[in-house]
Amino acid sequence: MNVEMVQAELTTLFARDLSVEVPSPDTDLLQSGRLDSVGMVELLARLEQQFGVQVEIENLEIDHFRSLATIAAFIVAHSNGHRRGVPQ
Repeated sequence: MNVEMVQAELTTLFARDLSVEVPSPDTDLLQSGRLDSVGMVELLARLEQQFGVQVEIENLEIDHFRSLATIAAFIVAHSNGHRRGVPQ
């Protein structure tokens, strides 16, 4: 699993599950208002479901979730190559 593949999946996840169109992987989701606190909670749930990545709220580093690029890098770094429901 590489960053580009994860970014593509995140683009689909945002559009399909969160109803958020993201123009580029580097768009700041928070500053642009595309992701608010409710959206962040939903995103964390979706990341756990789709990628098996768990983020405890008390350990949340908001900069890891500013853009699709930073989210993808976070997922790749924390998933150990495993994805739920998708055989490797």
